[in-house]
Amino acid sequence: MPKYVIEREISNVGKLSAAELKEISQTSCKVLSKLGPQIQWVQSYVTENKIYCIYIAPNKEMVIEHAKQGGFPANVVTEVSTIIDPVTAQ
Repeated sequence: MPKYVIEREISNVGKLSAAELKEISQTSCKVLSKLGPQIQWVQSYVTENKIYCIYIAPNKEMVIEHAKQGGFPANVVTEVSTIIDPVTAQ
């Protein structure tokens, strides 16, 4: 199943408290439960003004639907073509 990187532009998101991040995460998980097991949240990286999320989903449209139902921005949704890491260099 394809993996996607979602870029979410959220002003000052890096300054949110642990409780606020927990609330956002809970909202995301509730929407995931509604959409079913075909979409999975792998992890997210929070920076100063953006969150970069990694999702597994059958298509881009489902990722966008998750964002819509959760009230999250999905400014850029890109399918991962391949994954590289230090082992790739060997």
